[in-house]
Amino acid sequence: MKKPENNQSKSASQLITERIEELGDWRGETLAQVRRLVKEVDPEIVEEWKWAKPSNPGTPVWSHNRIICTGESYKDHIKLTFAKGASLEDPAGIFTQKGTLRRAIDLYKGEKINDSAFKKMIRDAVELNSKAKR
Repeated sequence: MKKPENNQSKSASQLITERIEELGDWRGETLAQVRRLVKEVDPEIVEEWKWAKPSNPGTPVWSHNRIICTGESYKDHIKLTFAKGASLEDPAGIFTQKGTLRRAIDLYKGEKINDSAFKKMIRDAVELNSKAKR
């Protein structure tokens, strides 16, 4: 019987890379693209792996002073949730889910993320978090 891997010994970056590879389809490609765009905007971004439990392997999280966004993968879409999305302007209309605090972008197979609008959203979220630094 194969012993389960201990994710506690792996870095968040390693776990995100493994998740991208594990998905192995358009969802992995989309998550890899999101990761690349986030890092292009902010080389100081911190990759984290949160909310792992028996029913969920965990979620990629990108932070700068606080959470910027998460990259959840589902059977039919990728959800990019911005922790303070309601405080960000969205002139390009890339948010597909609106809330009073968080907002999200749902990407389905065949849909492409608006790179420039997404990168601006990341920059604005980093700036917002930097202003609110504890």
